[in-house]
Amino acid sequence: MKSPLAGTNKDILFPYIKDHLEEYLSAHWEEDECKQDVHLLKKQVEEDLRLHRACAQHSLDQSGHTDEEKAIREVVDNVLWQMASDRKSTALKQLQGHMWRAAYAAGRIKGEVYQDVVPSIRRWRRQGLKVYIYSSGSVEAQKLLFGYSVEGDVLDLFDGHFDTNMGTKVESKSYVRIAERMGCPPEEIMFLTDVTREAKAAEDAGVNVAVVVRSGNMELTEEERSHYNLITTFSQLEVTGSA
Repeated sequence: MKSPLAGTNKDILFPYIKDHLEEYLSAHWEEDECKQDVHLLKKQVEEDLRLHRACAQHSLDQSGHTDEEKAIREVVDNVLWQMASDRKSTALKQLQGHMWRAAYAAGRIKGEVYQDVVPSIRRWRRQGLKVYIYSSGSVEAQKLLFGYSVEGDVLDLFDGHFDTNMGTKVESKSYVRIAERMGCPPEEIMFLTDVTREAKAAEDAGVNVAVVVRSGNMELTEEERSHYNLITTFSQLEVTGSA
């Protein structure tokens, strides 16, 4: 059995974005990478308007004719709105990934993982299992988190990484694509998540599911508690199979 997994890390990354976003943009505003990030955010707003989706109530303009301080403030407002709305846009994830990369490299943050995660993954790998990550965070962000974790560089624990380039985590087709990419049937995959909408999508694709219940997670309904296999630590999960 092969296991993409979720519920591994404590939430320090998103508060970092909120606290340091304006500072980061001011420091990197004239750099090509930052300009590309802002351009992608602007294109996202245009697409939202075209498709009549909810979006931040302002446009983004990074042209030379716009006051820089005002333009930065607009980007900050857009990003904070997306985060508050739990958007998973590629534009947002790209900017967040670049911010985290700079913070990890400077030693300002480390990837916080629950204490049960690394020992459990090491045990699964000794049993011949392959372990993958599927996250709404970009592949780059995933690699940064586990490359600069409080446990050190533990990237060698993972056989691959998937993000929303495979589709959103609440679409069953995403899990079908991942199974194809991994080269195994969905029924040989165990997917760990703390979000029941993701659990349902994975189940609909034929994937085995366990819901990880961590402190601070959204409360489950009685129906969800009775339907899903619930674990509170990775050490409770016993999976068998071969790579």
